[in-house]
Amino acid sequence: MLPKWDELPSQFHNGEVREYYDILKRKRASLIAKRVFDITAAFVLLLIFSPVFIVLAGMIKIDSRGPVFYRQSRVTTGNKDFLIYKFRTMEKNADRKGPLLTENDDARITRIGKTLRKYRIDELPQLLNTITGDMSFVGARPEVRKYVDRYSNEMLATLLMPAGITSTASICYKDENEIMEHYKKKGGDREDAYINEVLPRKMEYNLDYLKTFRFRNDVKIMGQTVAAMVKHT
Repeated sequence: MLPKWDELPSQFHNGEVREYYDILKRKRASLIAKRVFDITAAFVLLLIFSPVFIVLAGMIKIDSRGPVFYRQSRVTTGNKDFLIYKFRTMEKNADRKGPLLTENDDARITRIGKTLRKYRIDELPQLLNTITGDMSFVGARPEVRKYVDRYSNEMLATLLMPAGITSTASICYKDENEIMEHYKKKGGDREDAYINEVLPRKMEYNLDYLKTFRFRNDVKIMGQTVAAMVKHT
């Protein structure tokens, strides 16, 4: 549900965020439907996929040393930090051995991790985050704190709603790695490319999602996500 305006952090109290807040405030029925769907669907999918979880856990443990799940601090509604859950796709303590941004041919990715990432199976544990309300099936993908701290006033509006497992940006924005590789070849830094080029472009999709938010649009985005995954196989 939408937080109360007075309970939002002070940095949210600006004209840009208020514009999006007023739009969402008028969508109470869709917001309720979204939350009810999130809880119900997440519980059902966890039950259905519980055998898959067990098999994947075994494969991950056999493939490389380390825990089954990867946890990392991300940011969600109201600029709140939370721990996101994923199946581990990289070697143990990979975030201490290299940059936060992962390349397609990153040597830290495990053998089973490549497959999990390709089909986004590593995202399944985020059903747990969805039940707790830190995430939703549809919404802006959660960023780490260091990138959120670079948000403009308008970008902060994406934190009026829970972070998402999928989004329009995830489906439509396919040039992320190409842009960062271009910067790298020119002697630039991938992280600078992400902050200055990739993140603003993704935010255009995320902010448009807020402007046009309806629960039926969430259903459409989930359908598009499934179609994109099937096409990718």
